[in-house]
Amino acid sequence: MKYKLFREKYPNFVYHGFNIYEDDNEIRIIYDFEIVGLSFFNPTWTIKKKDKNTYSKYKNFKETVFSLGMVELVSYWKITCSPNVLIKPSFLDEYQINWWKKQYFYGLGEFFYINNIKADIDSFMEIETSDIKIDGEENNNIYKGNLIPVGGGKDSFVSLEILKDLFDENDAYVINNVISAINASYSAGYKDKLINVKRTLDQRMLDLNAQGFLNGHTPFSAIVAFSSILVSIIYQKKYVCLSNEASANESTILDEEVNHQYSKSYEFEVDFNEYVSKYITKEIKYFSLLRPLSELIITHIFSQLKKYHNVFRSCNVGSKKGVWCNKCAKCLFVYVMLSAYMSDEKLISIFGTNMLEDEEMYETLKELSGIKDNKPFECVGTRDEVVVAITKAIKLRGDKLPLLYKKYLSEDNAKLNDYDIYQYFNDEHLVPKYHLDILKEKIGGFKNVK
Repeated sequence: MKYKLFREKYPNFVYHGFNIYEDDNEIRIIYDFEIVGLSFFNPTWTIKKKDKNTYSKYKNFKETVFSLGMVELVSYWKITCSPNVLIKPSFLDEYQINWWKKQYFYGLGEFFYINNIKADIDSFMEIETSDIKIDGEENNNIYKGNLIPVGGGKDSFVSLEILKDLFDENDAYVINNVISAINASYSAGYKDKLINVKRTLDQRMLDLNAQGFLNGHTPFSAIVAFSSILVSIIYQKKYVCLSNEASANESTILDEEVNHQYSKSYEFEVDFNEYVSKYITKEIKYFSLLRPLSELIITHIFSQLKKYHNVFRSCNVGSKKGVWCNKCAKCLFVYVMLSAYMSDEKLISIFGTNMLEDEEMYETLKELSGIKDNKPFECVGTRDEVVVAITKAIKLRGDKLPLLYKKYLSEDNAKLNDYDIYQYFNDEHLVPKYHLDILKEKIGGFKNVK
C-alpha cells in the first residue's frame, strides 16, 4: 500500500520557513518545504498593494504569512503523508498543534477516503516545532468595510447583490485570475475594486503526482480563509464575507465524517475565528453571509438576478475557461436546483444543452438525490434540498418531463417533498447583526417573487 510505503521511506516533512519580498507596489512570499530525501518545494504568493505602507514589519502580517504556509504545506505533505512534521519558522503551543491536526485530518477526509487510507487523528501526523517566536511591530491601522471572496458561482453573485448598497465599503477578492470569478466581479461593478492575488504551485509537486505519488483533494477553502485575512490586513478590511451556505455542513459519505466541503463548514468557521482572534488579530472577522440560508433560498434569489444568468459559472472543470462542461456533478447539481424555478428553454440558454435529457448523468442524479447513499465529491447541496428542487421542477413542468425526471419517478425509493423554503433560517451562523439585518431585509424583497 502506497500510504504505508511512502510513510516508511519518507518519514520526515519540514516547513523550513518563508521569505517576504516587499516594495511599494507588491508583496511576494516564497515558502520553503521539504520532504526529506525526496524534494524541496517553493510555492509562492504575489499580492498587489493599495499603498506604499510597509506591511511586512507588522506582527499580525507575519503571523498570517506563517499560518498561510501551514495550510499551504498540506498540498505537499500529502505526496508521502510523512508521519513526522517539523515546523521551523515558529513555535506552536499545544492548542495550536491540536488545532492544525484537526484541520488537516478533517480537511483531508476525502483524500483519505479516495485513497483507501485508514488514518486516525492521533497517529496520522506528529508535529514538532521550534522555540522561535514571531516578532514585529503592532499594527494600529483602522479596519473597515468588507472583503468578498468571489468564485464565479451563483452564491458569489447573491452575496454581491445583498451587499450592493455597501458598494463603497466593499472589495472583491479573487485567487489566480479565474475567468468566471473575474467576469463575476466585473459584471457586479467591481472592475476597479477587485483584488486579484496570484498563487503558484511548485511544479515538482505536479511532477511527483504524475509519477504515482499520493494525490487528491486538499482543503482549498482553508487557503481562501487565511489568504483573505492576509489581504484584509493589507487592504484594512474589517469583515471577510464568505458565501458558504448551510448545506456545506452535510457529510459527503453517509454516516461517516467525510465532507468534501469541510473547510466551508460552520465548524471550521468557528474554529478559524477562534484561532485568528487568539493568534493573529481581533480586528478582522470571518463569516459566511449566506450561512443562515439554504441552497434552495439562494437558488431562488439567484433565479431573479437575470443580469448574471449568462455570466456565472459554478463548474470547477470549466470555470478557468469560463464554460460549463455539462458532464460533472457540479454542473448537474446547479442545473437541477435552477430547474425548480426556470424553464428548460431558459436553462438551455445558460448551459448550452439540456442536461436533464442526458442519460449518462442519471447515476449522478441518484447520488445527488439520496437514491444512492453517497454524494459526489463536489460542493453541492444536501440530499433533501435536491429532492425539493426536483419536486418543484416536476410541478413546474407538468406532463412535459425530461428524461432524468421520468427515470427518477420510476425508482422505488424516489422521494418527493415540497415546502415553503423561506420558513428555513439557520441560526447557527456568525453573521454580525449589521450584516444580518441587511440580509433579512434583502431576503424580504425576493421572498414573494414566483
